[in-house]
Amino acid sequence: MEKYSIMKSVNMHPKKGKRTILEMTQILKRHGYCTLGEAFNRLDFSSAIQDIRRFNYVVKLLQLIAKSQLTSLSGVAQKNYFNILDKIVQKVLDDHHNPRLIKDLLQDLSSTLCILIRGVGKSVLVGNINIWICRLETILAWQQQLQDLQMTKQVNNGLTLSDLPLHMLNNILYRFSDGWDIITLGQVTPTLYMLSEDRQLWKKLCQYHFAEKQFCRHLILSEKGHIEWKLMYFALRKHYPAKEQYGDTLHFCRHCSILFWKDSGHPCTAADPDSCFTPVSPQHFIDLFKF
Repeated sequence: MEKYSIMKSVNMHPKKGKRTILEMTQILKRHGYCTLGEAFNRLDFSSAIQDIRRFNYVVKLLQLIAKSQLTSLSGVAQKNYFNILDKIVQKVLDDHHNPRLIKDLLQDLSSTLCILIRGVGKSVLVGNINIWICRLETILAWQQQLQDLQMTKQVNNGLTLSDLPLHMLNNILYRFSDGWDIITLGQVTPTLYMLSEDRQLWKKLCQYHFAEKQFCRHLILSEKGHIEWKLMYFALRKHYPAKEQYGDTLHFCRHCSILFWKDSGHPCTAADPDSCFTPVSPQHFIDLFKF
């Protein structure tokens, strides 16, 4: 349990801004987490990716590191990072779980590495340049494997998606929080395509991710004067970050100074434990090591 005890009582509300981040950074240092690499090594993300509820959270964290924090990792942290990445890729190749998410991660990582390798001498890359070139080649090979990935069709005589009644299919579509997932599912059958084009579905998706003020700034109307919610969704995605959604997230207990996965629970000794728990998004986690 000691490896999760990294913070003390600090409010992580975004309105606190840089002051809160700086306070938490000092607390992390007192608990031996002076760098992102140290925190990354001490938290067991390798096991977390085996849990489908935590998989997307870890992938997002790796993607954020790939975009801006790769050079801050120590040699040991680099090795740990790429070992976890290898397990993620192999998992996707085995069970075909969310390949688009991993493709985005590898694209960001390969772009970052290309820039760093070309600018060697101007940027700080911990380790031999040949190791980084080898890693880039591995990433390119993974990208090709994912590109060639074909979903195998399982033949069985049981109930299929097409056998479900319309209200159940509609229910499934309303469970998605990503517009691209809705479009992808809509390509499966003509019925699903019809349901995926429903204006109310895209309106709900816009309302879930974005504020009403943001709608007004990017309003898109049809010739008949109706709001084009589907076009609105993708227009808003270009200007504002969509709400992140994870099955399970890291939480911080301000009373016990413990960082833990929410679904794993935490035996807090406070009189009102729930009031002490604060969710820690992947971006929050990264921000702690930028100062």
